[in-house]
Amino acid sequence: MSAEPNEDVLKGARVLVVEDEAAISMLLEDMLDDFGCEIVGPAARLSTALEMAQKETFVVAILDVNVAGEPIYPVAEAIVQRGLPLVFSTGYGGAGIREPFRDRPVVQKPFSQADLKRTLISAISAARG
Repeated sequence: MSAEPNEDVLKGARVLVVEDEAAISMLLEDMLDDFGCEIVGPAARLSTALEMAQKETFVVAILDVNVAGEPIYPVAEAIVQRGLPLVFSTGYGGAGIREPFRDRPVVQKPFSQADLKRTLISAISAARG
């Protein structure tokens, strides 16, 4: 099985992970590690996530839409202001994403490793496009 043409964009890519559920966070970290990514975080609280979004170096972020009962949108806004791509992670699908973020990629929980990989590659490639 040959590698996808854009698969190399994930090798060594720094990925900000914002997820408050420990089991999902660990699953995400394992998947990202399999892709050859470097994990930034994970952040399990909105205040930590916002600080990391503003100060850390990363090429893409995976954001749980609801972090410890708080909506993730201030973090998403900080990432967009930096011109960086993001992927939302939610159990509610794209319908649960607020404007102006409805055009951003979404992985619906539970997601497969293949879905996550495809969505990350697409987000990074579109941002570089």
